[in-house]
Amino acid sequence: MITRRILAVFALTLMIAACKSNPSTTESSTTDGMTTDRGPLARNDVTFDNGAGTSGAPGSQEDLNAQAGDRVFFGYDSSELTGEGRAVLEKQAAWLNQYANVAVTIEGHADERGTREYNLALGERRAQAVKNYLVSLGVPAGRLNTISYGKERPAVMGSDEESYAKNRRGVTTVQ
Repeated sequence: MITRRILAVFALTLMIAACKSNPSTTESSTTDGMTTDRGPLARNDVTFDNGAGTSGAPGSQEDLNAQAGDRVFFGYDSSELTGEGRAVLEKQAAWLNQYANVAVTIEGHADERGTREYNLALGERRAQAVKNYLVSLGVPAGRLNTISYGKERPAVMGSDEESYAKNRRGVTTVQ
């Protein structure tokens, strides 16, 4: 009975916390005495919502995930960045340039097909492709480490195309 009451109070507390809203931080500018609202704060043409969307401390892994995303995906047997992957990395570069003291490790991953050695090499090529693109966007190479896990750390278990697609990835992790 007491356990049910505790669980009910906990559930009610979570529901109330989930309903709380935080207005996003905005900038205003004036032109000839008129104020215009420009929306969420923006840096380098990438929008950063410094309000409710951020679930971690500024410069943290959670902040990177919320602001830019932490992973890009690759095609089968490929280390070529897709247009969608480049868009994510452009957001990551802006985020990394905003937090100049943050270093990251870029993990290269592969799906389960192929030998261990082949997938480690493919994972390394994927991590290098991510690093090279971030460097081309102005992130200092000294802040970017790479590691390949090949097929050893799948994000999703399964032997189907959907699972394979989610495991062919490059993941940026804050150190």
